[in-house]
Amino acid sequence: MGRVVVDVMPKPEILDPQGKAVAGALPRLGLDQFVSVRQGKRFELEVEGDVTPEVLAAAREAAERVLSNPIIEDVVNVVDAAAEVSQA
Repeated sequence: MGRVVVDVMPKPEILDPQGKAVAGALPRLGLDQFVSVRQGKRFELEVEGDVTPEVLAAAREAAERVLSNPIIEDVVNVVDAAAEVSQA
């Protein structure tokens, strides 16, 4: 069974109150290396069989039509989860 990972982020011009809350909390925890935070969404889509280019194309279409709100969000990543693990 294959798995596709889709990452969706708010467009840069959209306010991100959750990201701002996290950014405010980090220095209080002694983690002051970070200057900003943006919070997005991650989806994992399982498929029968291998992740092929056709499956990735279908996942991108699903991401653009269903998983994201194109008015306020960008689809920033659609990858085979196995490839993502090997890059880490």
